[in-house]
Amino acid sequence: MKKIIAVFTGNRAEYGLQYPVLKAIDRHPNLEYRLIVSGAHLDENFGSTIQEINNDGFEIHAQVSIELNENLPYATSLAIGSGILSIAEALEKIKPDIFVVYADRFEGFAAVIASTQMNIPTAHIEGGDITEGGALDDSVRHAMTKLAHIHFTTNDQATNRLLGMGEAPWRVHTVGFPAIDLIQEKNFASPDELIESYNLDLSRPIILFTQHSVTTEFDLAQSQVMPSLKALEMVAKEGMQVIITYPNNDAGGKKIIDTIHAFEKNIKAIDGIQIHSSLGRYNYHGILALSKNKDMKVCCVGNSSSGIKETPAFFCPTVNIGSRQEGRLRAENVIDADYDKNNIYEAIMKCIFDESFRLSIQECINPYGVGDAGLKIANILDELEMDHKKLLRKEMTLKGRKKNEWFQ
Repeated sequence: MKKIIAVFTGNRAEYGLQYPVLKAIDRHPNLEYRLIVSGAHLDENFGSTIQEINNDGFEIHAQVSIELNENLPYATSLAIGSGILSIAEALEKIKPDIFVVYADRFEGFAAVIASTQMNIPTAHIEGGDITEGGALDDSVRHAMTKLAHIHFTTNDQATNRLLGMGEAPWRVHTVGFPAIDLIQEKNFASPDELIESYNLDLSRPIILFTQHSVTTEFDLAQSQVMPSLKALEMVAKEGMQVIITYPNNDAGGKKIIDTIHAFEKNIKAIDGIQIHSSLGRYNYHGILALSKNKDMKVCCVGNSSSGIKETPAFFCPTVNIGSRQEGRLRAENVIDADYDKNNIYEAIMKCIFDESFRLSIQECINPYGVGDAGLKIANILDELEMDHKKLLRKEMTLKGRKKNEWFQ
Protein backbone atom coordinates (compact mmCIF):
# COMPACT_ATOMS: atom_id res chain seq x y z
CA MET A 1 0.00 0.00 0.00
CA LYS A 2 1.30 3.44 -0.93
CA LYS A 3 2.07 6.03 1.72
CA ILE A 4 -0.26 9.03 1.64
CA ILE A 5 1.76 12.26 1.76
CA ALA A 6 -0.25 15.42 2.40
CA VAL A 7 1.47 18.59 1.19
CA PHE A 8 0.46 22.09 2.29
CA THR A 9 0.95 25.28 0.27
CA GLY A 10 -0.19 28.76 1.29
CA ASN A 11 1.30 31.21 -1.23
CA ARG A 12 2.86 31.51 -4.67
CA ALA A 13 6.53 31.58 -3.61
CA GLU A 14 6.16 28.55 -1.36
CA TYR A 15 4.35 26.60 -4.08
CA GLY A 16 7.20 27.23 -6.49
CA LEU A 17 9.50 25.58 -3.95
CA GLN A 18 7.06 22.74 -3.26
CA TYR A 19 6.61 21.93 -6.96
CA PRO A 20 9.68 19.67 -7.30
CA VAL A 21 8.68 17.83 -4.14
CA LEU A 22 5.12 17.31 -5.36
CA LYS A 23 6.39 16.12 -8.72
CA ALA A 24 8.82 13.67 -7.13
CA ILE A 25 6.13 12.29 -4.82
CA ASP A 26 3.72 11.96 -7.74
CA ARG A 27 6.30 10.01 -9.76
CA HIS A 28 7.35 7.75 -6.87
CA PRO A 29 5.86 4.23 -7.11
CA ASN A 30 5.34 3.96 -3.34
CA LEU A 31 3.89 7.41 -2.60
CA GLU A 32 0.68 9.35 -3.29
CA TYR A 33 0.24 13.06 -2.65
CA ARG A 34 -2.76 14.90 -1.24
CA LEU A 35 -2.49 18.63 -1.89
CA ILE A 36 -3.95 21.19 0.53
CA VAL A 37 -4.11 24.70 -0.94
CA SER A 38 -4.68 27.75 1.22
CA GLY A 39 -3.82 31.37 2.01
CA ALA A 40 -2.95 33.81 -0.76
CA HIS A 41 -3.56 31.15 -3.43
CA LEU A 42 -7.29 31.73 -2.87
CA ASP A 43 -7.10 35.52 -2.52
CA GLU A 44 -7.78 37.52 -5.68
CA ASN A 45 -6.02 40.52 -4.11
CA PHE A 46 -2.77 38.57 -4.40
CA GLY A 47 -3.34 37.09 -7.83
CA SER A 48 -5.47 33.99 -7.05
CA THR A 49 -2.43 31.83 -7.81
CA ILE A 50 -4.41 28.61 -7.43
CA GLN A 51 -4.70 28.81 -11.22
CA GLU A 52 -0.95 28.21 -11.52
CA ILE A 53 -1.38 24.95 -9.58
CA ASN A 54 -4.22 23.92 -11.88
CA ASN A 55 -2.13 24.75 -14.93
CA ASP A 56 0.66 22.51 -13.63
CA GLY A 57 -1.77 19.59 -13.61
CA PHE A 58 -1.78 18.83 -9.88
CA GLU A 59 -5.02 17.66 -8.30
CA ILE A 60 -6.13 19.82 -5.38
CA HIS A 61 -7.64 17.71 -2.62
CA ALA A 62 -8.62 20.51 -0.21
CA GLN A 63 -8.99 24.28 -0.41
CA VAL A 64 -8.60 25.87 3.01
CA SER A 65 -9.53 29.52 3.40
CA ILE A 66 -7.29 31.54 5.71
CA GLU A 67 -8.48 35.10 5.50
CA LEU A 68 -6.24 38.00 6.43
CA ASN A 69 -8.89 40.70 6.67
CA GLU A 70 -6.81 43.52 8.10
CA ASN A 71 -3.30 44.70 7.43
CA LEU A 72 -2.25 44.25 11.07
CA PRO A 73 -0.46 41.61 13.18
CA TYR A 74 -3.73 41.19 15.13
CA ALA A 75 -5.31 39.86 11.93
CA THR A 76 -2.38 37.48 11.44
CA SER A 77 -3.01 35.95 14.86
CA LEU A 78 -6.68 35.47 13.97
CA ALA A 79 -5.67 33.95 10.63
CA ILE A 80 -3.39 31.43 12.35
CA GLY A 81 -6.23 30.45 14.68
CA SER A 82 -8.76 30.01 11.87
CA GLY A 83 -6.12 28.20 9.81
CA ILE A 84 -5.54 25.63 12.54
CA LEU A 85 -9.27 24.84 12.62
CA SER A 86 -9.68 24.60 8.84
CA ILE A 87 -6.47 22.64 8.20
CA ALA A 88 -7.33 20.21 10.99
CA GLU A 89 -10.64 19.47 9.26
CA ALA A 90 -8.87 18.85 5.95
CA LEU A 91 -6.33 16.53 7.57
CA GLU A 92 -9.05 14.61 9.37
CA LYS A 93 -10.67 13.84 6.00
CA ILE A 94 -7.41 13.02 4.21
CA LYS A 95 -5.83 11.03 7.07
CA PRO A 96 -2.28 11.18 5.66
CA ASP A 97 0.61 9.02 6.78
CA ILE A 98 2.94 12.04 6.65
CA PHE A 99 2.31 15.78 6.32
CA VAL A 100 4.83 18.06 4.54
CA VAL A 101 5.03 21.78 5.39
CA TYR A 102 7.43 24.41 4.06
CA ALA A 103 9.51 27.20 5.61
CA ASP A 104 8.36 29.95 7.91
CA ARG A 105 5.09 31.66 7.05
CA PHE A 106 2.05 32.03 9.29
CA GLU A 107 -0.05 29.70 7.12
CA GLY A 108 2.54 26.94 7.45
CA PHE A 109 2.77 27.62 11.19
CA ALA A 110 -0.98 27.01 11.49
CA ALA A 111 -0.61 23.84 9.44
CA VAL A 112 2.18 22.40 11.57
CA ILE A 113 0.30 23.15 14.81
CA ALA A 114 -2.78 21.36 13.47
CA SER A 115 -0.94 18.28 12.24
CA THR A 116 1.35 17.74 15.22
CA GLN A 117 -1.51 18.09 17.69
CA MET A 118 -3.32 15.40 15.68
CA ASN A 119 -0.35 13.05 16.03
CA ILE A 120 0.36 13.14 12.31
CA PRO A 121 4.08 12.71 11.54
CA THR A 122 5.10 16.05 10.09
CA ALA A 123 8.06 16.86 7.84
CA HIS A 124 9.38 20.43 7.69
CA ILE A 125 11.38 21.77 4.74
CA GLU A 126 13.91 24.61 5.13
CA GLY A 127 14.29 24.56 8.90
CA GLY A 128 17.49 25.98 10.36
CA ASP A 129 17.77 28.89 7.94
CA ILE A 130 18.42 32.36 9.37
CA THR A 131 16.81 35.68 8.46
CA GLU A 132 17.63 38.18 11.18
CA GLY A 133 16.18 41.19 9.43
CA GLY A 134 13.21 42.08 11.59
CA ALA A 135 10.66 39.68 10.11
CA LEU A 136 9.02 37.07 12.31
CA ASP A 137 10.39 34.33 10.04
CA ASP A 138 13.11 33.07 12.38
CA SER A 139 10.81 32.72 15.39
CA VAL A 140 8.14 30.94 13.35
CA ARG A 141 10.62 28.72 11.51
CA HIS A 142 12.35 27.58 14.70
CA ALA A 143 9.00 26.95 16.40
CA MET A 144 7.97 24.80 13.43
CA THR A 145 11.25 22.90 13.79
CA LYS A 146 10.53 22.01 17.39
CA LEU A 147 7.02 20.84 16.47
CA ALA A 148 7.99 18.84 13.37
CA HIS A 149 9.29 15.27 13.41
CA ILE A 150 11.41 15.09 10.23
CA HIS A 151 13.54 17.89 8.80
CA PHE A 152 14.72 18.57 5.25
CA THR A 153 17.34 21.33 5.29
CA THR A 154 18.78 23.31 2.38
CA ASN A 155 22.39 23.56 3.56
CA ASP A 156 24.91 22.22 6.08
CA GLN A 157 24.79 25.32 8.27
CA ALA A 158 21.04 24.88 8.69
CA THR A 159 21.52 21.21 9.58
CA ASN A 160 24.06 22.13 12.24
CA ARG A 161 21.65 24.64 13.75
CA LEU A 162 18.93 22.00 14.05
CA LEU A 163 21.34 19.65 15.75
CA GLY A 164 22.27 22.54 18.04
CA MET A 165 18.57 22.95 18.85
CA GLY A 166 18.56 19.42 20.19
CA GLU A 167 17.04 17.60 17.19
CA ALA A 168 18.14 13.98 16.90
CA PRO A 169 20.51 13.40 13.94
CA TRP A 170 18.31 10.67 12.43
CA ARG A 171 15.53 13.22 12.01
CA VAL A 172 17.61 15.74 10.02
CA HIS A 173 18.39 15.37 6.29
CA THR A 174 20.40 17.86 4.21
CA VAL A 175 18.73 17.79 0.76
CA GLY A 176 19.40 21.21 -0.79
CA PHE A 177 16.99 23.83 -2.09
CA PRO A 178 14.06 22.35 -4.11
CA ALA A 179 13.78 25.31 -6.50
CA ILE A 180 17.20 24.41 -7.91
CA ASP A 181 15.63 21.21 -9.26
CA LEU A 182 13.46 23.22 -11.65
CA ILE A 183 16.34 25.43 -12.66
CA GLN A 184 18.53 22.45 -13.52
CA GLU A 185 15.69 20.97 -15.57
CA LYS A 186 15.34 24.29 -17.43
CA ASN A 187 11.64 24.23 -16.64
CA PHE A 188 11.01 27.91 -17.34
CA ALA A 189 9.83 30.26 -20.08
CA SER A 190 11.92 30.73 -23.20
CA PRO A 191 13.03 34.18 -24.39
CA ASP A 192 10.43 34.08 -27.18
CA GLU A 193 7.66 33.29 -24.68
CA LEU A 194 8.75 36.19 -22.49
CA ILE A 195 8.84 38.59 -25.43
CA GLU A 196 5.29 37.60 -26.34
CA SER A 197 3.93 37.68 -22.77
CA TYR A 198 5.58 40.88 -21.54
CA ASN A 199 6.53 42.75 -24.73
CA LEU A 200 10.17 42.79 -23.68
CA ASP A 201 13.09 44.13 -25.69
CA LEU A 202 15.94 41.78 -24.80
CA SER A 203 18.53 44.30 -25.98
CA ARG A 204 17.55 46.57 -23.05
CA PRO A 205 18.25 45.87 -19.35
CA ILE A 206 15.45 44.23 -17.35
CA ILE A 207 14.83 44.90 -13.65
CA LEU A 208 12.68 42.34 -11.82
CA PHE A 209 11.32 43.81 -8.57
CA THR A 210 9.52 42.35 -5.54
CA GLN A 211 9.61 43.93 -2.08
CA HIS A 212 7.79 42.39 0.89
CA SER A 213 6.97 44.04 4.20
CA VAL A 214 9.17 43.46 7.24
CA THR A 215 6.55 42.03 9.56
CA THR A 216 7.96 43.49 12.78
CA GLU A 217 7.99 46.88 11.03
CA PHE A 218 4.72 46.51 9.09
CA ASP A 219 3.76 50.12 9.85
CA LEU A 220 6.85 51.25 7.88
CA ALA A 221 5.99 49.20 4.77
CA GLN A 222 4.94 52.22 2.72
CA SER A 223 7.93 54.37 3.65
CA GLN A 224 10.32 51.43 3.05
CA VAL A 225 9.05 50.69 -0.47
CA MET A 226 8.91 54.31 -1.67
CA PRO A 227 12.70 54.72 -2.12
CA SER A 228 12.72 51.53 -4.19
CA LEU A 229 9.96 52.79 -6.46
CA LYS A 230 11.71 56.13 -6.91
CA ALA A 231 14.94 54.33 -7.84
CA LEU A 232 13.01 52.19 -10.34
CA GLU A 233 11.55 55.36 -11.84
CA MET A 234 15.09 56.72 -12.24
CA VAL A 235 16.37 53.64 -14.08
CA ALA A 236 13.23 53.45 -16.24
CA LYS A 237 13.88 57.02 -17.39
CA GLU A 238 17.31 55.80 -18.52
CA GLY A 239 15.77 53.15 -20.76
CA MET A 240 15.63 50.10 -18.50
CA GLN A 241 12.58 47.84 -18.45
CA VAL A 242 11.06 47.37 -14.99
CA ILE A 243 8.73 44.53 -13.98
CA ILE A 244 7.08 45.01 -10.57
CA THR A 245 5.24 42.18 -8.81
CA TYR A 246 3.09 42.16 -5.67
CA PRO A 247 4.44 41.26 -2.23
CA ASN A 248 3.25 38.39 -0.03
CA ASN A 249 0.10 38.74 2.07
CA ASP A 250 2.01 39.54 5.26
CA ALA A 251 1.01 42.36 7.58
CA GLY A 252 1.92 45.47 5.62
CA GLY A 253 1.61 43.76 2.24
CA LYS A 254 -1.58 45.56 1.22
CA LYS A 255 0.02 48.90 2.06
CA ILE A 256 2.80 48.07 -0.40
CA ILE A 257 0.25 47.14 -3.08
CA ASP A 258 -1.62 50.41 -2.53
CA THR A 259 1.66 52.32 -2.78
CA ILE A 260 2.53 50.51 -6.03
CA HIS A 261 -0.83 51.48 -7.55
CA ALA A 262 -0.42 55.10 -6.46
CA PHE A 263 3.03 55.02 -8.05
CA GLU A 264 1.54 53.56 -11.23
CA LYS A 265 -0.82 56.52 -11.62
CA ASN A 266 2.06 58.97 -11.35
CA ILE A 267 4.40 57.33 -13.89
CA LYS A 268 2.04 56.61 -16.78
CA ALA A 269 4.15 58.76 -19.07
CA ILE A 270 7.27 56.65 -18.38
CA ASP A 271 7.82 53.85 -20.87
CA GLY A 272 9.00 50.46 -19.70
CA ILE A 273 7.38 49.96 -16.26
CA GLN A 274 4.81 47.18 -15.90
CA ILE A 275 3.06 45.83 -12.82
CA HIS A 276 1.76 42.29 -12.24
CA SER A 277 0.22 40.60 -9.23
CA SER A 278 2.33 37.53 -9.99
CA LEU A 279 4.49 36.26 -12.84
CA GLY A 280 4.26 32.62 -11.81
CA ARG A 281 7.31 30.46 -11.25
CA TYR A 282 7.60 29.55 -14.96
CA ASN A 283 7.93 33.14 -16.17
CA TYR A 284 9.82 34.41 -13.11
CA HIS A 285 12.57 31.84 -13.59
CA GLY A 286 12.50 32.48 -17.32
CA ILE A 287 13.38 36.14 -16.81
CA LEU A 288 16.17 35.30 -14.35
CA ALA A 289 17.51 32.74 -16.83
CA LEU A 290 18.16 35.50 -19.38
CA SER A 291 21.20 36.36 -17.23
CA LYS A 292 22.95 33.24 -18.45
CA ASN A 293 23.34 35.02 -21.77
CA LYS A 294 26.17 37.52 -21.19
CA ASP A 295 24.68 39.83 -23.80
CA MET A 296 21.44 40.21 -21.81
CA LYS A 297 21.38 42.33 -18.68
CA VAL A 298 18.96 41.35 -15.92
CA CYS A 299 18.92 42.38 -12.29
CA CYS A 300 16.73 41.07 -9.44
CA VAL A 301 15.81 43.84 -6.99
CA GLY A 302 13.90 43.82 -3.68
CA ASN A 303 13.97 41.71 -0.55
CA SER A 304 12.57 38.35 -1.60
CA SER A 305 14.39 35.20 -0.48
CA SER A 306 14.41 34.15 -4.15
CA GLY A 307 16.85 37.00 -4.78
CA ILE A 308 19.22 35.34 -2.35
CA LYS A 309 18.63 31.63 -2.94
CA GLU A 310 17.60 31.22 -6.58
CA THR A 311 19.47 33.91 -8.50
CA PRO A 312 22.95 32.33 -8.04
CA ALA A 313 21.82 29.37 -10.14
CA PHE A 314 21.20 31.82 -13.02
CA PHE A 315 24.32 33.94 -12.36
CA CYS A 316 21.90 36.84 -12.00
CA PRO A 317 23.00 39.89 -9.98
CA THR A 318 20.74 40.89 -7.09
CA VAL A 319 20.14 44.11 -5.17
CA ASN A 320 18.91 43.13 -1.71
CA ILE A 321 17.10 46.04 -0.05
CA GLY A 322 16.82 46.61 3.67
CA SER A 323 16.89 44.18 6.56
CA ARG A 324 14.44 41.40 5.69
CA GLN A 325 17.09 38.94 4.44
CA GLU A 326 19.77 39.94 6.93
CA GLY A 327 21.78 36.91 8.09
CA ARG A 328 20.67 34.74 5.18
CA LEU A 329 23.38 32.54 3.65
CA ARG A 330 24.20 34.02 0.24
CA ALA A 331 26.49 33.86 -2.79
CA GLU A 332 28.70 36.60 -4.25
CA ASN A 333 26.04 37.88 -6.66
CA VAL A 334 24.19 39.88 -3.97
CA ILE A 335 24.69 43.61 -3.31
CA ASP A 336 23.00 45.06 -0.21
CA ALA A 337 21.29 48.45 -0.27
CA ASP A 338 19.61 50.65 2.34
CA TYR A 339 16.14 52.19 2.06
CA ASP A 340 17.59 55.05 0.05
CA LYS A 341 16.75 55.76 -3.59
CA ASN A 342 20.29 56.81 -4.52
CA ASN A 343 21.84 53.80 -2.79
CA ILE A 344 19.41 51.47 -4.60
CA TYR A 345 19.96 53.24 -7.92
CA GLU A 346 23.75 52.94 -7.63
CA ALA A 347 23.49 49.23 -6.74
CA ILE A 348 21.29 48.57 -9.79
CA MET A 349 23.71 50.44 -12.03
CA LYS A 350 26.60 48.34 -10.69
CA CYS A 351 24.67 45.14 -11.39
CA ILE A 352 23.85 46.21 -14.93
CA PHE A 353 26.98 48.04 -16.10
CA ASP A 354 29.94 46.92 -13.95
CA GLU A 355 31.45 44.32 -16.27
CA SER A 356 34.04 43.11 -13.76
CA PHE A 357 31.28 42.43 -11.20
CA ARG A 358 29.07 40.74 -13.79
CA LEU A 359 31.99 38.58 -14.92
CA SER A 360 32.84 37.59 -11.34
CA ILE A 361 29.39 36.25 -10.57
CA GLN A 362 29.49 33.95 -13.59
CA GLU A 363 31.59 31.71 -11.37
CA CYS A 364 29.66 32.13 -8.10
CA ILE A 365 28.80 28.95 -6.23
CA ASN A 366 25.25 28.46 -5.03
CA PRO A 367 25.36 27.30 -1.38
CA TYR A 368 21.88 25.78 -1.70
CA GLY A 369 22.58 22.60 -3.62
CA VAL A 370 22.78 21.17 -7.11
CA GLY A 371 19.18 20.30 -8.02
CA ASP A 372 18.05 16.91 -6.68
CA ALA A 373 16.19 17.91 -3.51
CA GLY A 374 12.74 16.71 -4.64
CA LEU A 375 13.97 13.19 -5.41
CA LYS A 376 15.92 13.02 -2.14
CA ILE A 377 12.84 14.07 -0.14
CA ALA A 378 10.59 11.55 -1.87
CA ASN A 379 13.06 8.72 -1.30
CA ILE A 380 13.47 9.59 2.38
CA LEU A 381 9.69 9.72 2.84
CA ASP A 382 9.44 6.30 1.19
CA GLU A 383 12.14 4.78 3.37
CA LEU A 384 10.93 6.37 6.61
CA GLU A 385 9.91 3.72 9.10
CA MET A 386 6.36 4.47 10.22
CA ASP A 387 7.00 3.79 13.89
CA HIS A 388 4.65 6.34 15.42
CA LYS A 389 6.03 5.94 18.91
CA LYS A 390 9.54 6.73 17.68
CA LEU A 391 8.45 9.49 15.30
CA LEU A 392 6.07 11.34 17.59
CA ARG A 393 7.98 11.17 20.86
CA LYS A 394 10.63 13.81 20.27
CA GLU A 395 13.74 13.42 22.33
CA MET A 396 15.94 16.35 23.40
CA THR A 397 19.54 15.42 22.61
CA LEU A 398 21.05 18.28 24.63
CA LYS A 399 21.41 16.98 28.17
CA GLY A 400 22.16 20.32 29.82
CA ARG A 401 25.27 19.15 31.61
CA LYS A 402 27.08 21.90 33.48
CA LYS A 403 30.69 22.45 32.41
CA ASN A 404 32.85 25.45 33.29
CA GLU A 405 29.81 27.22 34.76
CA TRP A 406 27.89 26.85 31.47
CA PHE A 407 25.22 24.37 30.50
CA GLN A 408 26.35 22.47 27.40
